[in-house]
Amino acid sequence: MKKSLLSLFIASALLAGAPAPASAQAARPAASSAQGSAGKLVLDNSTRILTTLEARRAEFREDRSALKRFIEGEFNLVFDQNYAARLVLGVHGRGASDADVKLFADALSDNLMSRYGNSLLDFNQKLRVRVKSETSLPGDRGVRVSTELLRAGGEPIPVDYLMRNVGGQWKIFDVMVEGISYVQTFKNQFDGPLRQKSIPQVAAELRTGKVQADAGN
Repeated sequence: MKKSLLSLFIASALLAGAPAPASAQAARPAASSAQGSAGKLVLDNSTRILTTLEARRAEFREDRSALKRFIEGEFNLVFDQNYAARLVLGVHGRGASDADVKLFADALSDNLMSRYGNSLLDFNQKLRVRVKSETSLPGDRGVRVSTELLRAGGEPIPVDYLMRNVGGQWKIFDVMVEGISYVQTFKNQFDGPLRQKSIPQVAAELRTGKVQADAGN
């Protein structure tokens, strides 16, 4: 997978935004009543994130630690890392403890952020997000919010967010950029290592950089 696409995974998850405002966080009796706010959340918060990145671009170029704090803060708020990690682990995660899953989730996230987080500063300064549709996922698993990243002088990039309502708050558990799934990409990459090693061992290798989340195969 090209570096630019991995960067888009991170950027897209970030652009989906932060938790819904308090007025939208009340417990909802059914997915259909919660569905209406997911697309708006993506649009409103993507605009906020892009505005912040543009306003603080010079600061972030000078202080990469400030950029790291900004990215991690936003990413941790919106991305359901542990649930996504269980999907990435697949059969290897069956029966795994929550602690081991979190260990893997944190290691994967940190590996991606350390390698690709800075690429957000190179994003087109006139990038915008357009929400195209919002549909329910089968089995009441949540919703798919289909969007396009609009670039000056470039073709729109299709990005789909798979989101579920957790405690009255929309969380992303998968991002599909140009039809390529974050979850499936890393599920394929880590299947081999997880056949040979334990989850903590693979997580440790991600931490040290011995294994890179580059999904190049």
